[in-house]
Amino acid sequence: MFLLGTLVNGLLIIIGTLLGRLLNRIPEGMKTTVMYAIGLAVMVLGLQMGLKSENFLIVIISLVLGAVIGEWMKLEDKLNDVGKWLEGKVGSNGKGSISEGFVTATLIFVIGAMAIIGALDSGIRGDHDILYTKSIIDGFTALILSSTLGIGVIFSAIPVLLYQGLIALFATQINQFVPKLLMDQFIIEMTATGGIMIFAIGLNLVGLTKVKVANLLPGIVVVGIIVTIKYFFFT
Repeated sequence: MFLLGTLVNGLLIIIGTLLGRLLNRIPEGMKTTVMYAIGLAVMVLGLQMGLKSENFLIVIISLVLGAVIGEWMKLEDKLNDVGKWLEGKVGSNGKGSISEGFVTATLIFVIGAMAIIGALDSGIRGDHDILYTKSIIDGFTALILSSTLGIGVIFSAIPVLLYQGLIALFATQINQFVPKLLMDQFIIEMTATGGIMIFAIGLNLVGLTKVKVANLLPGIVVVGIIVTIKYFFFT
């Protein structure tokens, strides 16, 4: 079953969120400190990913063009609108908004190489090991995030299921038409570009910035375009 890894990923995000809600009665001061700890850890993770680039100029160009496209499309506002719509359906969760939890968790769980590589392995070889590993990481992250950001984190399972599910569904076609070297180059630069976005999420979590990270997401597509052009015309 090529969707098994993706389904397990979504399930562990849900379980992690529900377990995290059991910790919602911890003192507010402790919640604040925990949030700072999460933010710092996310920043380090993003920095590690960002340093994996083999051509940082691609990362810079992709982020800049992605930001222009994202601002034009107002992706952050649209993602927040989805979160607010969910909030209207299930009600507010107190101090943290459902919208904030949904958007933050979605960005953390979707950005990264494990989602793509794992979904491809699931679809092509029926090997779910990478997504099982990602599931454990995401489940633990959901537990921590939901203890501070609230129940909105649980809804991030939906875009994870759709995103990884579609990649797994079309994995065979992707493998046939995309050369392995091109895919490897894309994964490297996509990981670095996504790492910068995750670093920005960390900055937001500790309250240092209010970067509209969702507006940077088109940068992932730009990475694919630039790497493809470089592969076919400059290699």
